[in-house]
Parts: sequence; structure tokens; C-alpha cells
Amino acid sequence: MDAAGTLEEYTPGDFYFATSRHTIFGSGSRLTFADTDVPALSEAVPAALAGSPGSLAVGVLPFDTAAAPGYLVVPETARVAGPAHPGAADLPRMPVVGPDVVRAVPEPVAHVEAVARAVRALADRGMRKVVLARALDLEFPGPVPVKAVLHNLVKDNPHGYTFAAALPGGRSLIGATPELLLSRSGRRVVSHPHAGSAPRSADPVTDRENAERLASSRKDQVEHAILTEAIVETLRPFCRNLRVPGTPSLVATPTVWHLSTMVTGELVDPEVTALHLAGVLHPTPAICGSPTGDARRLVGELEPFDRGYYAGTVGWMDAHGDGEWAVSIRCAEVSGERLRLYAGGGIVPASDPKAELDETSAKFQTLLRAMGLEL
Repeated sequence: MDAAGTLEEYTPGDFYFATSRHTIFGSGSRLTFADTDVPALSEAVPAALAGSPGSLAVGVLPFDTAAAPGYLVVPETARVAGPAHPGAADLPRMPVVGPDVVRAVPEPVAHVEAVARAVRALADRGMRKVVLARALDLEFPGPVPVKAVLHNLVKDNPHGYTFAAALPGGRSLIGATPELLLSRSGRRVVSHPHAGSAPRSADPVTDRENAERLASSRKDQVEHAILTEAIVETLRPFCRNLRVPGTPSLVATPTVWHLSTMVTGELVDPEVTALHLAGVLHPTPAICGSPTGDARRLVGELEPFDRGYYAGTVGWMDAHGDGEWAVSIRCAEVSGERLRLYAGGGIVPASDPKAELDETSAKFQTLLRAMGLEL
């Protein structure tokens, strides 16, 4: 079955993971693993796959692995198809009946105040960075049309990682993230961290100016360097021949410009799996901050909600230990008639609270566009 066929076949509860190279589709559940102990998951899942060479494990890790379980499934059926694009660009959009209620959590003015408090806390606590998020709660007149939203996300996003994954309790996580936490193919390891962002514009001149301003922004360069340094230092014990470009590159999604760096290396121990490496890397400064423990505590103080599986990681692994794990941003959790959409931004000492609010508004557009909404 081709990529378009897997998208048509998708129903909520299935696993869907589309990249520029291939599409992973899994349905049903032969085995399920749910555990807040990520190292234990990293041992149990490969052991379960060892006797089934063609099997995959698919699923998610939450933002806070002590507060919610990692949730992985060995599907009854799993298929690998070609990339959804360029064909998906020609698919018609699926209509989405809009929500009856849209509620900001917190209200925009409260998020601006939280960012200002975060900037002060960085100085008071000797921290380098914290990531603060806000949410939009949407209530629909009936069950959220997950399939239609996923369809439109795939159509809109030819690059990056477009996904849908089951969560505990019959919920789903859907989104389109530009950021690769970790992939492993044989001994080759790749991480593609993103930090530093600017909104896209429909006007080509303004769009290019936004990109150039981002590339020259000292604030965003500092934020990106914090992330890249952390990725490299975490991978160093596992990899040799680590290659890290000297300067970040510009990467564009349909709604946001990013600074990104492609980090590559060669595994020293071929028994180390993609899931194990993802668990070691997560959470990175891209979605938490630095130092990690202090940043996680500050997030808990300033955000008025539990992140759940937002800012976690979503992906897959095969019986050989190869796999891909993407950072679960530009995403939403769906439960029945309710959808909670998240967006966050990295706060450093030079951050401007109003600009940080604007950044989250730009990041909301990935999901809002897929639902035909302008907020």
C-alpha cells in the first residue's frame, strides 16, 4: 500500500509517522508497554521484538517521564510505505467543523507575565534557559475529526515528521514537528536539534527579512548553542566521529523559520538502540531548558497545566534497534470532543516577553491551519 493509502486507512488509535523518506503505519496492538521507568522500557521493548524480526514498536514518551508513562505498542500490523509527498500536495483538503469553544490557557497577558518572571528567575537562579508553553483548549460539537486534521497536516507539511499516536485512556496525539530528536540506522546516529525561531510571512520580502533577522539574532544564536552543546555532550559517550557544523542553518516550515544543526556520529556499541538513545537525550534544552532539573522545576512553577505528551518524543524502533524519534511539538492531545493545542518558546536572559507571546502564536498556526482556523 502506498502512503496515500495508509493515510486513507488511518483511524484514531492507529500509529502514523510520515517523513520525507518514508511513512510508517501501524494498527492494532499485539503488545503494549506503559512505564514511567524509561530505562526499563528501553530493555523490555527490544527483548519483545527480538523474536519477531519484522516487528516494530511505536509510541510516545511524555515530557516528564516521572509524571506520565512512556506508552509503546507493538502493532498487530505494521507497514512501511514511501513518502507521502509530493503526491500529498495534490490531495483535496478535508473539511473540519470548527469548535464551539476556544479558551487560552493561560490568557495571553498571563503568559507575557510568566515570561517576565522566567527572565528574572534565570538571573536569580543562575540558569541559562527555560522553555515556557501555553495552550489552547478547543471544544467541538462532536468527536474531534482526528483523521481529517491528520490528513490536512500531511498535505501541508512536506518536510519534518507528521504523526498520530495512541495515548493511554483512548486519547491521541497528533502533530507535525520539524525536529528530529534521534535516529539510528546501523551504527549511524543523527540528531537534528532546532532552537531559535521566527514567523513566516506570505510576503516574500518580509519572509526573507524574518529569516535574515533570525540568522543574525544574538539571542537566538545563544539559545541554539545551549541546545547543540547539550546534544553533543549527551551523545559523546555513545558515539565516535561526532560531526557538528560550526554554525546553524535556517530551516523553514510552512509557518515558522528555525535555526537548526545536524549532528551526526557513529555508535561505539552497536547494541545501543534508538529508544535507549532517545531516552538518554530527552528532555533536551529545546523543550525544557538548562540546567534540566532547574528548568523542569521552573516550568512546573510557571505553567498552569500538565504538559502530558506535549514536548515529549514520538517515534518507532525495529527489532535491530534502528528507529526514529521526533520531538513532539506543534501538536495537540485529543480526547473525545476536546483538543488541547500547545506551543512554547525558549526563554533566555535576552528574551522579550511580548515577542515570546508572538512566537507561540506563530507556532499554533501549524495545527490551526490543519483545522481551517484563524485565531
